[in-house]
Amino acid sequence: MSEHTVQPSSGAPAGLDYRVAHLTERFAAGLPGELGVRAELRGETVLLTGTVPSARCREDIMRIAREAFPDVPLHCDIVTARTTPPDDAEDLA
Repeated sequence: MSEHTVQPSSGAPAGLDYRVAHLTERFAAGLPGELGVRAELRGETVLLTGTVPSARCREDIMRIAREAFPDVPLHCDIVTARTTPPDDAEDLA
């Protein structure tokens, strides 16, 4: 290893934290930013969190993340919001 190469203390490959920051900026600039989707580095894994309106939107976000990180494990904690009205009335008593 050269003296100019810096390895993150987490044990993740060099530059991974910058790639995660770039993905976060990409999400913030588009539709996922409006949805509060976040990407963060957890050890050597990229964690995606947030709530999206549909399974299709979740799949699109995962596709973007897989393209950005083909060599890194991804963990997706993105949930799909319930967009249909409730089946029964809320009991306020």
